Amino acid sequence: MELSKKTTILFSPHMHHQLSRLAEHKATSLGDLVREACERQYGLVSSERRLEAVRQLGAMTLPVDDVQVMRDQAVPSPGEMLP
Repeated sequence: MELSKKTTILFSPHMHHQLSRLAEHKATSLGDLVREACERQYGLVSSERRLEAVRQLGAMTLPVDDVQVMRDQAVPSPGEMLP
């Protein structure tokens, strides 16, 4: 990802200290930490990242069956819920 735009954000000293410590703990920069938070909060991810997520989901081997069979397995009947 090309980083070519700059924004100045003012934090309280306490928040800046906490975020700096968190970034250090995660072995990343404060800027990366803020960018990641924005992506998560507002869903601002690139098309490439979305496509990669779809590829990862497609590569999963998950149990699949008939819709009614899966519903029966996932949702207990009223008799199963009563003591």
